[in-house]
Amino acid sequence: MAVRLDELAVPVIGAPMAGGASTPELAAAVNRAGGLGFLAAGYKSATGMAEQIAVVRKSTDRPYGVNLFVPAPPADPAAVAAYRERLRPEAERWGVALPEEIGPDRDDWEAKLAVLLADPVPVVSYTFGLPTAEESAALRAAGTLQVGTVTTPEEARAAQAVGMDALCVQGPEAGGHRGTHRAADAAGELPLLELLAAVRAVTPLPLVAAGGLGDGAAIAAALRAGAVAVQLGTALLRSDESGASAAHRAALTELPETVVTRAFTGRPARGLRNAFIDRHGPYAPPAYPEVHHLTAPLRAAATRRADTDAMHLWAGTAHRLARTGPAEDIVAQLWRSARG
Repeated sequence: MAVRLDELAVPVIGAPMAGGASTPELAAAVNRAGGLGFLAAGYKSATGMAEQIAVVRKSTDRPYGVNLFVPAPPADPAAVAAYRERLRPEAERWGVALPEEIGPDRDDWEAKLAVLLADPVPVVSYTFGLPTAEESAALRAAGTLQVGTVTTPEEARAAQAVGMDALCVQGPEAGGHRGTHRAADAAGELPLLELLAAVRAVTPLPLVAAGGLGDGAAIAAALRAGAVAVQLGTALLRSDESGASAAHRAALTELPETVVTRAFTGRPARGLRNAFIDRHGPYAPPAYPEVHHLTAPLRAAATRRADTDAMHLWAGTAHRLARTGPAEDIVAQLWRSARG
């Protein structure tokens, strides 16, 4: 099924939020509202991704997307070891063991591409980098529309060069991981509307705006700034179909501020500021996915005890505007408000 992002009935895309927040049910709900739902394949096996695709296909006859994490080269093991020693007292306090060795992790990249080539989906987007030109060409030949996530004009040029059909322009207001193409890159601070203009100056590709879009006015401003659609993540975290935990949902309205930190995964990510970030953020190395695996036992233990002082609580700057209820209704309400 051919897809044009500038022809969506409602120009809203459900952000692919890896780690459980994005569900097949959420993707289908965004589709019912007239937008484009997305699955998050990050952290899943190729089999797990295929299983979620099968669920979405049964739930909607509209196009949908799948997001992939682009694998990174190995990080400095000494930096990871130093951070492990810093975290060890915390692990001992909560009775969990940190992994002493962290092997290579390509997030099942090759197997996922094989699945998506054998059984194509309408849209694939990429985060943390780009496919090779050859990989992009193969998916294009399979009929898949491809979207590259970019945070700078330089990344936008690179995305166009490898054959992306559209760009998701992620501003610094966005919750969760920044989509920088290298883990060590500093996260840009150019606000979303200015970033859209800067990216538009270097590429004619269709642009999707992402980051801090929590109400109709913000959505309308992004569309006026040249985006063909907006991508909503935090705005849907409290919806009925979201996979976010009860503690995460509550913290969105209870905790006052967000910050960008490497504390949990080694990649810059915006989350609700808490004690774990304050204690460890300044010392976390730019090592992804190594730090992600290193802190996984600590994060799991914090989630089990609903400890918002130690959980990773990804959230964008408009987190206090997140609404409850069916995602289909939330998208419809926001679009009505955006249209004035």
